[in-house]
Amino acid sequence: MIYCARTDKGMVRTNNEDAFYLPEGEDVPLLFIVADGMGGHNSGEVASRMAVEEISSHINRSLSVCVPENACNKDCCGNETLQVIKEAFYDANMKIYRTSIEREECCGMGTTATMALFKDGKVYIGHVGDSRAYILRDEGIRQLTKDHSLVWQLFEEGRLTLEEVRCHPMKNVITRALGVGEKVEVDLMELEYKKGDIFLLCSDGLTNMLEDTEIRDIILDAKSLDAAADKLIEAANSNGGLDNITVEIVLVV
Repeated sequence: MIYCARTDKGMVRTNNEDAFYLPEGEDVPLLFIVADGMGGHNSGEVASRMAVEEISSHINRSLSVCVPENACNKDCCGNETLQVIKEAFYDANMKIYRTSIEREECCGMGTTATMALFKDGKVYIGHVGDSRAYILRDEGIRQLTKDHSLVWQLFEEGRLTLEEVRCHPMKNVITRALGVGEKVEVDLMELEYKKGDIFLLCSDGLTNMLEDTEIRDIILDAKSLDAAADKLIEAANSNGGLDNITVEIVLVV
């Protein structure tokens, strides 16, 4: 795998409440996370950082003690991997929720979290909120996650078009996040990947500023992943940069 990440506070916000995780070292799971925090008194950045730290530590710790691939049924191992991801999200949710209750300055904080774990020829996605995961394959782009937002719900009900979703004044109202309650529902999925696939994780600071086709063209036209990430940030800022922007790009080689 070849990968990179970039984050930027954008053109309007005074601080960056996004957080991300990349694998560090050769003997750790190929795990990638993007989180977009929310809350007053800068507590959004506390929530997003806690989500990234708790999810990554739980998954890294759990998978380091898993049995070898050749010692288990792949379907069974896949189910166990999804369970580990679910538990990681649950733990992160409870930690953020308790902190929001115990610390007055963190009251009401929460965060999105979207992650991708590459393991045994598959990518496992865990998702809460409106940060997104995409796959670019055969020069096309496909959104893998569904936004947990009011406007996405209206879109699925046929009451809004995709263009209306992008421009709607309530597009930032999310219906699911980590830390806002004692329990949270986590979206999970798995799919096989192949050589040449490109995966993108990003906060809505990117997708609110750029169409999917613009994102695709920037990534495919760039000379490197680093250049693609830089150009995505630059393009989002050129279109207004109304929010923090975080991107992670992973190329399967």
